[in-house]
Amino acid sequence: MKDAEIDRQRSAVVRVCKHIAAHADTALTLAALGKLAGMSPFHLQRLFKRIVGVSPREYQETCRLDAFKRHARGTGSLADATFAAGFGSSSRLYEKSVQLGMTPARYQQRGADLDIRYTIFASPLGHVLIAATARGVCKISLGSNVRVLETELRDEFAAAACIRDDKALRTFQKTLARYLAGGNPDLGLPLDVRATAFQRKVWNILRAIPYGETRSYSEIAVKAGSPSSVRAVARAIATNPVALVVPCHRAVRKNGELAGYRWGVERKRTLLAQEHNYALKKISR
Repeated sequence: MKDAEIDRQRSAVVRVCKHIAAHADTALTLAALGKLAGMSPFHLQRLFKRIVGVSPREYQETCRLDAFKRHARGTGSLADATFAAGFGSSSRLYEKSVQLGMTPARYQQRGADLDIRYTIFASPLGHVLIAATARGVCKISLGSNVRVLETELRDEFAAAACIRDDKALRTFQKTLARYLAGGNPDLGLPLDVRATAFQRKVWNILRAIPYGETRSYSEIAVKAGSPSSVRAVARAIATNPVALVVPCHRAVRKNGELAGYRWGVERKRTLLAQEHNYALKKISR
């Protein structure tokens, strides 16, 4: 395909993205969007998903959620924010609220009534912080300084009540400790995280990578149905809020070299070596 044609297609998709963002609160048909892009609805659907990583409908839902967040931070009522974002009813918003990581009412109050329990424990990779709501784990981070980990948690959930509760999170802590000791490849913990449709797709792909194996960013992009979105995949991986459970350490460069890791390349190297050795021992038995 010639460069001019590639540029034309990208410009058409950008035009559609801007239109969706500007009219996220209205009903948009694929036929109307295709007409705007100057191509058939079928062609637009395939091209949009290849370039953006999600379908036009999924992109609109993400825009609506973003709009809800902006309105919810204002002074209007929850109903005002719901209808202004184009959901039509609170039930429609609740169907999509899993991407918020909390109920719409809680988000409107900026987490003011959200009770987050957390614990911190020492591991071979340094300190590990686990934070969870009543629905599931909302943050797992690694670091060398306990105070820094606590500060990052409180900054991210500034209006929530963040309470250290080692006893309440003991089961999660033991599960992660066994994993980091090389004896527990299964981390099927319940999660309560916010994500766009594309982030969620990438994170699910990461969770499907077998223990002891890796995938390149380009392979993940292909699996996500968007081969040209390698940078978007890298951003989605970099924003993963739950280390280990969503194993972003299993993403590597195309040549197999280790790329950057939010919690340090050496930690990534150690994790991959540990998983590889575990897999080899299991095969040799």
